[in-house]
Amino acid sequence: MKEFWVYTGLRLLIFVGTLAVVFGVWLLASDQVPVLWAVVVAFAISGVASYFLLDRSREAFARKVQARAERASAALEAQRSKEDSDDETP
Repeated sequence: MKEFWVYTGLRLLIFVGTLAVVFGVWLLASDQVPVLWAVVVAFAISGVASYFLLDRSREAFARKVQARAERASAALEAQRSKEDSDDETP
């Protein structure tokens, strides 16, 4: 669960930083900033940036999810085997 919060926090920080830069550059270029478009541009830029910058965090999160899914699958299979053996016993 820690990996999820680390990855999510880093994504949020990248987005907020990108939004501040986009907002600042847009403000320098013109007198007013359309907030919706600044958010859309920042979202697109931060998405690309986090794809490259957060590769290790994303991989750690994916490994954690994979391990959890494998444990759940093994537990389910063990439960099915137990139920099958109980059904076969007279």
